[in-house]
Amino acid sequence: MTIERFESGPRMSMAVAHGGLVFTAGQVAAKNAGAAIDVQTAEILEKIDSLLATAGTDKSRLLSVSIWISDMADFDAMNAVYDAWVDKKNPPARACVEAKLASDKFIVEIAAIAAR
Repeated sequence: MTIERFESGPRMSMAVAHGGLVFTAGQVAAKNAGAAIDVQTAEILEKIDSLLATAGTDKSRLLSVSIWISDMADFDAMNAVYDAWVDKKNPPARACVEAKLASDKFIVEIAAIAAR
């Protein structure tokens, strides 16, 4: 089986497809670093949509989403954006945990796995 890598750099690929699955790297809000969680979440979900499209799939085929937020006090604000975005007919399995992220400017990170 072929392994396809998308938006690859020296450290990682932003997405990898193999065996009918697409795995995204954890995405952060590079353009909106330091912004509120709703703004960061919206940017990240747009990036995930783009990566999935590049790999030949979309959010209706999501299997799993993992979310890390730096403060659970932001959980409801993040969910407001996520809930407006997620395909209600095909919701993925999901986990959300509080974690220290790579920079204080990043307050949410999201990774996804989708079927092709």
